[in-house]
Amino acid sequence: MEHLIQISIGLGLFVSLMFSEFLGLAAGGMVVPGYFALNLGDPAMVAMTLAVGILTYLVVRFMMFFMVVYGRRRTVLMILVGFLIGSFVRNFISFEVSAYEIDLTVIGFIIPGLIAIWIDRQGLVETASTLLISSVIVRMALILISGGEVLG
Repeated sequence: MEHLIQISIGLGLFVSLMFSEFLGLAAGGMVVPGYFALNLGDPAMVAMTLAVGILTYLVVRFMMFFMVVYGRRRTVLMILVGFLIGSFVRNFISFEVSAYEIDLTVIGFIIPGLIAIWIDRQGLVETASTLLISSVIVRMALILISGGEVLG
């Protein structure tokens, strides 16, 4: 499985570069599509990660009413807030439906912050759509390369 992570991140970097060069759109950070591609089999995790990224963006935008936030400070703040919200979700958000426990979690630790940065730079629709499309492309390439191993 570890080799799939390396291949996925490498493919994600390549696909992100192609989207950036040919379309001028970023997929929520260079490494994000690779991590998303590995987790596309868990739509709740993907949705929760996007939701935490959006919430991170909104929290930092709200903080900008009270603080001077620009440049490197904004980038670090987005990653830090994304990390904190993701940690909260990872540790405290779970519930039971009939006999099943649903444990909502977030992909990675800095992924929500990276998504929030790109939502701030290019917009929600552009970031989310580019991220999801590039993740599907990486996932399809992983399936072809691994002979379906990624599905198991």
